[in-house]
Amino acid sequence: MRIARARIQGTARTVVEQDGVARVAPEGVGVLDAIERGASADWPTVDREGLDLAAPVDRPGKMIAVGLNYADHTSETGFTQPERPLTFAKYTTSITGPYDDIVVPAHLTEQVDYEAELTLLIGRRCGGATPATIDDVAGYTVANDVSARDVQFADVQWSRGKSFDSFTPLGPWLVTPDEFGAQAGHRIHTSVNGEVLQDDDTGGMIFDIPAILAFVSDGVTLEPGDLILTGTPAGAGAFRVPARYLQDGDLVVCGVEGIGELRNRVVRRATAAA
Repeated sequence: MRIARARIQGTARTVVEQDGVARVAPEGVGVLDAIERGASADWPTVDREGLDLAAPVDRPGKMIAVGLNYADHTSETGFTQPERPLTFAKYTTSITGPYDDIVVPAHLTEQVDYEAELTLLIGRRCGGATPATIDDVAGYTVANDVSARDVQFADVQWSRGKSFDSFTPLGPWLVTPDEFGAQAGHRIHTSVNGEVLQDDDTGGMIFDIPAILAFVSDGVTLEPGDLILTGTPAGAGAFRVPARYLQDGDLVVCGVEGIGELRNRVVRRATAAA
């Protein structure tokens, strides 16, 4: 089953694609409800190709990211491979739709990078005293962990430079675990203006999904709707020779096999907002 949020008649509505048919949920039926219930035959059908998709989850309670989680990416950065997951928070206001613009605050950064990431949606309250397990995952989606590298490294912490508005394109669909299948073995890739710059397999993670879930939830309660980004493979622009930072007008495509692709245009905003 595949679930999305779509802009329909001025509101964001949940769309469920099941058995090849996409149906629009009534207003008030959220993504997690639709995952649990599936689509009703009473819901109207819709042409999925004509949908204006929004981010499937727009304001999670928490958005946790894992850094340096592919061996080749860790090697290209020059960092030592971590002995346990390296985590940081991304601000939820950075989330934008799968086809919306990435708006770069040009007065703050000159070094904007891309990072395709398989992303988990938590489906029920878990963690705290008992670490979460794979059974607590409700769905999988794609994120682009857009990163202002000059800000990230100048701050000596990662959250702000990865959390400017529109710096987390998300979607286009949430795919339920039964349809997504094994977490390893899915191609993960990024291209910029048609040039493939990241191309790997989700099996290349240093810490697999059960290990990530156990670590981030040990002593921390996860709640329905929380998101976990699981890391990016090699090929990020900052670590290429020469470096390949995103420029005004670039089209960035990030995808995970079995879910779909984000397609976002880079737009540089010249000055701070008035």
